[in-house]
Amino acid sequence: MVVYAGQGDARRSMALLWRSGEPGEVRPGPKPGLSVDAIVEAAIAVADAEGMAALSMRKVGLRLGRTGMALYTYVPSKGELVDLMYDRALAELPSAYDLSRGWRAAVAAWAEDTLAFYLRHPWVLQVSQARPVLGPNEFAMLESVVAVLRATGLRPRRLRGVVALLFDFVRGAAKTVSESRLAPSETGVSDEEWWQARSSLLEEVAPGFAARFPMVAWIESEDDGPGGDEPYLEHRVSETFAVGLGVLLDGIETAVKAG
Repeated sequence: MVVYAGQGDARRSMALLWRSGEPGEVRPGPKPGLSVDAIVEAAIAVADAEGMAALSMRKVGLRLGRTGMALYTYVPSKGELVDLMYDRALAELPSAYDLSRGWRAAVAAWAEDTLAFYLRHPWVLQVSQARPVLGPNEFAMLESVVAVLRATGLRPRRLRGVVALLFDFVRGAAKTVSESRLAPSETGVSDEEWWQARSSLLEEVAPGFAARFPMVAWIESEDDGPGGDEPYLEHRVSETFAVGLGVLLDGIETAVKAG
C-alpha cells in the first residue's frame, strides 16, 4: 500500500503543517475538547496499532470518544491528516548530532536512530517519497543529516546524492524488517514454517543447485544462522545493515579524500 502525501487542499494542508493559519473564531462557552494535535496523536496511535490501511476518521474519532464528523472542524480530510501524522511522527528524531567523534560516527548514529524510528512507525514507510509532505519536521530531519555531512567538505551537488543514498539505504532495510514482521499475520504462516517448507523442497526440485548457481552458494557459505531469539531475516538485515553502512561510509570517505 502506497500513500501519496499532499492529497488535501494545498493551502489548508500547508497552513496546518506550519500552524500558520489564522486563529479560529472565538465563541462563548466552554473551550472545545479537541485540537489538531490531539487528533494527530490519536491517528498516529491507530496507525501504529493497526496499520495505515485501517486508518479512518471514524476510528480516530472513536479513539477520542467522538464521531468522525467531529474531527472535520479541525482537519478538513484524511488527506491533510496523513500529512500531519507523517510530519508529527518525524518530530521524534534528534534535531542534532555530536560531531566530536567525527562525521562517520554521527552518520552511523543518525542511520541507527532513523532505522529504529521507521520500525516504531512502519506505516511511515508507506508514505511515498515521490511527493514530500514539506512540513517543518521533515525539513528538520533533512537539516540534521545535512549538518553532519557538511563536515565532510563535499559540495552541495555531490552531497545531495549522498543524502539520497543514505535515506534509500535506511528505508530499504526498515521496509524489509517491517514486511517480515507483518508477514505471519497477513499470511497465517510463520517465517520458520515458510522457510522450512521451501528450503526442503528446493533441495528436492533443484538437485545440483550449488553447481548450477555457484556464486549464490558461495555467498551463502558463511551464514552463521539466527542470533539468539532474533528472527532469521531480522538477523540477516541487522548484519547486512552494519556491513552496508560501513561500505557507504567508506565510499563517502573516499570521495572526500579525492575531492
